[in-house]
Amino acid sequence: MRDADGFYGKITPELLAASRCLKWVQSPTASLEHYIFPELITHACTLTNMRGLFYDVIADHVLMYILMFCRQMPYYARQQVQSKWAPLGGEDTRSNFSVGPGLVTAMDLAHTQLSDMTVGLIGLGSIGSEIASHCSKLGMRVVGIDPYCQVPPKHVEYLRGDNQVEVLLEQSDFVIIAAPHTPETEGMFSAERFNQMKNTAYLINIGRGAIVPLKDLRTALESGEIQGAALDVMETEPLGVDDPLWKHPNVIITPHVAACSTRVAQRHLETLLNNIERFANQKPLLNVVDKSRWF
Repeated sequence: MRDADGFYGKITPELLAASRCLKWVQSPTASLEHYIFPELITHACTLTNMRGLFYDVIADHVLMYILMFCRQMPYYARQQVQSKWAPLGGEDTRSNFSVGPGLVTAMDLAHTQLSDMTVGLIGLGSIGSEIASHCSKLGMRVVGIDPYCQVPPKHVEYLRGDNQVEVLLEQSDFVIIAAPHTPETEGMFSAERFNQMKNTAYLINIGRGAIVPLKDLRTALESGEIQGAALDVMETEPLGVDDPLWKHPNVIITPHVAACSTRVAQRHLETLLNNIERFANQKPLLNVVDKSRWF
């Protein structure tokens, strides 16, 4: 470490203290909440990370969640395990509701279409932008917020102003957290935010678990403040075996696998090699991090 100009891997305070020439540190991860420490923040070295590798696969994962809720797959998956043919709302199909020239049954009302839905994105980086693109192509309206977004994606109605979060929550059928874990976002989606959502809305978290306190999420689901949730990340991982979220009929849980893809390893290597070449030739590095903000 004493003579190293650059470093790749998990750096520690001891390794950093031993360095004398260090100019660049490359994190092997995109998230930095478990990587950053005070001495690294104040050190003169440049820190880069692996953001931008997972945008499409995580967007695919989010779209899966949305489709499952719109077409009531949590319900039908449970019925299949029981070998039970039971359309949701089927028991009420004799009660018809006149809509225009046709009739809408309770079964129809239980199933929604993507083009009738509004998606609210919290975070418009590469992942949020790709989610917006996916949803927009399928006819969904997309609104979004991100205080650090320089050029909003073309598929997004970008919300500004002091009440931007409230406006997004009031309008969205699916609220998607695609933000990193930072000092600003930790615990931000607490009870007050759930109260501002539609009671027919769903929360989707593929950002970081620390953004959503599980206690407040459980309360919001139990009280009916929101309709359901899809979670790939948790405040505490793994989720406890006795946690009531496992058995909630309108909760989908995946074990932090939204970024899993056969393509990511090659992208990871390409980013590392690209930055090594840039560093050796004194060119601007990719994915430079604002260390004080953790991203």
